[in-house]
Amino acid sequence: MDGCLWGMTVRSPSPRGRIREIRFDDSIDWSKFVVVDHRDIPGPNEVKHIDTDQPVLAGNYVRHVHEPVVLLAHSSRLALRRAVEAVTVNISEEPPALDFHLRPTAQQIQFGNDNVFKHLTIVKGDVEEALADAPYVVEGTYRTGAQEHVYLEPQSMLAFADDGVMVVKGSMQCPYYVHAAMMHGLSRSADRVRVIQSPTGGGFGGKEDYPSIMALHASLLALKARRPVKIVYDRDEDMAATTKRHPSWVKIRTGVDAEGRLLAQDIKVLMDGGAYVTLSPVVLSRAIIHAGGPYHCEHVRIEGKTVLTNSVPFGAFRGFGAPQTLFATERHMDRIARTIGRDPADVRRTNLIRDGQTTATGQVINDGADREAVLDQALTLSDYRAKQATHSAFNAGHPYLRRGIGLATFLHGAGFTGAGEVHLDSLVHVAATPDGGIEVRTSSTEMGQGTTTILTQIVADRLGLSPNDVHVPLPDTARDPDSGPTVASRTAMIVGRILERACDDLRRQLGLPDDACGDMIHSAIRMWFDTARDGPLIGTARYQPPPGIAWDEVGCRGDAYETFAWAAYVAEVEVDMRTWTTRVLDFVAVQEVGKVLNETLARGQIQGGVVQGIGWGLMEECRWRDGVMENSQLTNYIVPTCDDVPPIRVAFIEVPYPHGAQGAKGLGELPMDGPAPAILNAVAAATGSDPCTIPLIPERLMELVPA
Repeated sequence: MDGCLWGMTVRSPSPRGRIREIRFDDSIDWSKFVVVDHRDIPGPNEVKHIDTDQPVLAGNYVRHVHEPVVLLAHSSRLALRRAVEAVTVNISEEPPALDFHLRPTAQQIQFGNDNVFKHLTIVKGDVEEALADAPYVVEGTYRTGAQEHVYLEPQSMLAFADDGVMVVKGSMQCPYYVHAAMMHGLSRSADRVRVIQSPTGGGFGGKEDYPSIMALHASLLALKARRPVKIVYDRDEDMAATTKRHPSWVKIRTGVDAEGRLLAQDIKVLMDGGAYVTLSPVVLSRAIIHAGGPYHCEHVRIEGKTVLTNSVPFGAFRGFGAPQTLFATERHMDRIARTIGRDPADVRRTNLIRDGQTTATGQVINDGADREAVLDQALTLSDYRAKQATHSAFNAGHPYLRRGIGLATFLHGAGFTGAGEVHLDSLVHVAATPDGGIEVRTSSTEMGQGTTTILTQIVADRLGLSPNDVHVPLPDTARDPDSGPTVASRTAMIVGRILERACDDLRRQLGLPDDACGDMIHSAIRMWFDTARDGPLIGTARYQPPPGIAWDEVGCRGDAYETFAWAAYVAEVEVDMRTWTTRVLDFVAVQEVGKVLNETLARGQIQGGVVQGIGWGLMEECRWRDGVMENSQLTNYIVPTCDDVPPIRVAFIEVPYPHGAQGAKGLGELPMDGPAPAILNAVAAATGSDPCTIPLIPERLMELVPA
């Protein structure tokens, strides 16, 4: 934009302490810069998330390295870089809490009386009695690390004033999250804030909550400068200062019989929340709900905590807590199989939940999905039994290579947990255009996953139109209603279903019968506009929950999700015992996700999720010092390349879900849950080791393999 300035951030150098002084070096002519600190914030100095504990800009106190303290703007990006380096934030340091495994000392308490952001418990049956009576009790402790999102473009936001309205355009997943944060932090009414999504090259959760901070920072600079301001992070700043996947520690005690049948599950989950709450409570909620896996067990106790540390805050990441606990559960199932001398596939088959049985929260599963068929197809496509035999012969004859095959069966709840969708009260519009076409108005964002294609397809099919007659613009809060965030595997299933009902409403407004479509719709719309009727022609609909859904938020009991998707993944690996590197040779992913709306996009989602899971399981290690990521560059944070990716063979079993658009269930997060445990189970089979921590980098594997 004409006259646009660059914005940058001055950050805390310390993990915790009081700001003693902010010194601006005399070598810079500061009159040529726009300078913003916490005193320039019109509203409360709070970022509106689940909690409001995170400041927009640190005032007197910091809780993590890289916490934003001062904002600067200038027309020259080079001059701005030099200016940022010329600002010194001096901190009177206090004892930081840096290890989420350790109970904090009195001097380290910064949240409540124990630094616990959230504590949740699920109880079903009598776990202690069942464990006491169990023929076998199998125990294990499992750890997962953080993970960087590595979206295509880094965090970026443009802010400018337009006739008294503060406008931001940026790379984001959830425009109305940003809208609410701006209303709160800038103390403005809804009509004086406007949020527009820019084309977004990936989010994976990293552009769920953090863009609210970006929008506030850019807006504060633009308001003070009275000119447009854009902030675009460099990759190293993005990796160092933004949220990551929550690290986790999971301890499991399981009582089983001689067949491997689950008699009791006692699971403790601990997650590192970082310095501020962000989205940790709902990440923890999904984590513990999924911790029991896709299995039936009458006696279950799952306890979860997310705690404060003086690290950069952790936040949303594809899977939202479920990958952490499902990794533990699926590694533990292989440990059970080894303990009782049964095949891992047989143990899973024995325990897979059947229709009419209940999950850990007491939700009755009755979706008609054949979870055994999902497992059987994965075993067949991977040639699981035959490869077990050939691997045994190969390993006996090769001097240094070892091969193994492993599997994971799992589930993922679609949509917001519990009553979340009811609280969202999502609204969509389908607006007729004078040429007889349709404009789809939602806040659902396209970020590479195919939202534009899927929503176009759903509306075109419902009205019998060509996809060319349907337009899905980038979300704009000045035009588009709040249909909820683009998260939680909800867009196709939930937003798509609301759009179908909005199409029906449009048809009713046109006075057409329920089966009217195609040319009849075209003609009726053009006639509407030709007769110059007052007002627009817009079909509307709000979310309606399926009948019989009930959830107890306090007790974590009842119907946690409308429905679940189910999957079985099989990985074949080869381990080089000279270098301790692991290569995935083959990967099979079978899932039941209701009706597959667009097979090309669905297959791509699965393959992309598997690649992300390979990275998390084998190579993407975040190294920490003083709560900050040391390897915050793509030169030393290792992600999978094409050479690391095996053939990923994808198959679907379709059981249409009656309350999803065209029978669809959620899909996007599911493929993040299974790859890591399947791969580590394969490594265990190949090497005789018992890996329980990811990423399983070569140095870690070398220490585990028996001499």
